[in-house]
Amino acid sequence: MSARIWIRDPLAIFTANDSDAGGGLVIEGTTIVELVGAGATPSGQYDSVFDARSHVVLPGLINTHHHFYQTLTRAWAPVVNVPLFPWLVNLYPVWARLTPRDLELATTAALAELLLSGCTTAADHHYLFPDGMEDSIDVQVSVVRKLGMRAMLTRGSMTLGEDDGGLPPQQTVQDAEVILADSERLIGEYHERGSGAQVQIALAPCSPFSVTTEIMKASAALADLHDVRLHTHLAETLDEEEFCRERFGMRTVEYLDSVGWLGPRTWLAHGIHFDSYEIAELGAAGVGVAHCPTSNMRLASGICRAIELEEAGVAVGLGVDGSASNDASNLILEARQALYIQRLRYGAERATPAQALGWATRGSAAALGRRDIGELAVGKQADLALYRLDDLRFSGSHDPLSALLLCGADRADRVMIAGQWRVEDGAVVGLDLESLIAEHTAAARRLVG
Repeated sequence: MSARIWIRDPLAIFTANDSDAGGGLVIEGTTIVELVGAGATPSGQYDSVFDARSHVVLPGLINTHHHFYQTLTRAWAPVVNVPLFPWLVNLYPVWARLTPRDLELATTAALAELLLSGCTTAADHHYLFPDGMEDSIDVQVSVVRKLGMRAMLTRGSMTLGEDDGGLPPQQTVQDAEVILADSERLIGEYHERGSGAQVQIALAPCSPFSVTTEIMKASAALADLHDVRLHTHLAETLDEEEFCRERFGMRTVEYLDSVGWLGPRTWLAHGIHFDSYEIAELGAAGVGVAHCPTSNMRLASGICRAIELEEAGVAVGLGVDGSASNDASNLILEARQALYIQRLRYGAERATPAQALGWATRGSAAALGRRDIGELAVGKQADLALYRLDDLRFSGSHDPLSALLLCGADRADRVMIAGQWRVEDGAVVGLDLESLIAEHTAAARRLVG
């Protein structure tokens, strides 16, 4: 049998399911095997102890929407003060110059930053495949495995170029046959199923203004055939809403239904501009939404109706979005932003720290269709994020769980994935962070030069 470790007597613990685990939890191999009640000791044997009396323990945070490659274009001056459409028009030509090594560095930087924030699982939406970048998802798989994280890697696509009324430049679009063939290859080669999966593949045409209805319908059919999930941007801006009305003669959720996407395989990025009828439709269909508050504020896109979506039955998770519209990859800070922006819409009583932490954990797991992560319970994967509250910012705080968000925690002290420590004493195990920063910074300068 595998060795058992008792994560003992945490300062505070958030299980995401209201279970009593005040005395910590016991892990065997990759799995949680016991929750220990407050003041109790494990009922069975254990081989080692980790003293968590100085730590707040959470389930590993789960990021439901990102664009890893965008870490190379953070805070780029030409797009600092513009909304989504001109932001994209200016950045598309820059991103079209990506190389495989650029993507490897960008993915490593994004995942390392996420990991240091307490994130253990990340979904990435990669839709750029210019010449020489055909193996982009393969590059990302390699980095995920090297860092020991979990990932939902989406084979994105763009088929509607500017010559045909879309937003992307022609050199960034692909033929549908190429997209579908590569999607099938990636599913067959990398998609893992069942509890403990490390790498999963989903299909992700980019957005209504960058893909045709044909690739949306074909992707839905392929996802159904291979039992994988679907992802796209939807209802992010009013410009997008107007585009859908002009091109398709319908609103965004009508469009989603018309192409066969209104179902439980689908999770959507942003989901800001839904009306009440559409929220009810999404909930009834079992669709998920990745709430990306920082990006939505950065691009002045609007405020997602996250609480109403959740009450309607939508699985609401959190996403940091791309690191050129955030401009960070920090999920614990994203939970803080979600808390505050939802209070602007719903008031302090309805938007609570526990709710925001729930979106970052249990809600995000549900949005990605996973039942083995996102909460601390017997039989779940041993994915944990541990935070210390001994910085000056926490001095004088009283409720440790609330302090994580209200006092601005931004870095985990320890992170465990599948029973293995991947962050120890605030550092990613086995990663030369100084060298990564140097090479990543040099690549970013070359890309925009």
